[in-house]
Amino acid sequence: MIPEEDLGPAWLRDYGTTDFGAIEADIRAMEQFAAKLAANVKDSYAPHLANVTTSMSTRLPDPPGQFVELTSFLTAHNEAQDVTHQNVYNYANGTQSFATAAADISKQYSGSDAFAHAKVSDVNKAFDRVGIPDAIAPTTPEGDV
Repeated sequence: MIPEEDLGPAWLRDYGTTDFGAIEADIRAMEQFAAKLAANVKDSYAPHLANVTTSMSTRLPDPPGQFVELTSFLTAHNEAQDVTHQNVYNYANGTQSFATAAADISKQYSGSDAFAHAKVSDVNKAFDRVGIPDAIAPTTPEGDV
């Protein structure tokens, strides 16, 4: 018998032995969320992208060499500006890729009991097809959700 102090928290002891520890994904809800997010990007984000691009593409002239601090500042500023500009585009493209993957998953499992048949590996493959890398590896050898 394992001593009480070695059992871990009471709320976690039945993890994996009951349905309380199961992780389920509502694929239809995921698809609806992704579609709404993609629509929001299209309607509220994309219209401002041209202005952001114009602003972020504007380069300040190089300062005279004797202003070392200003040169250092502008170098750091340009690097931050480039990363920010990449993030602006990656947000829109990543959101669209997420919506595409969610729609593919939903189509694949429509009409079936997705909770019983969907596997983490299937979800990961859908995200891989649109260029979104796996965030976490499956916790079981079979990859069942």
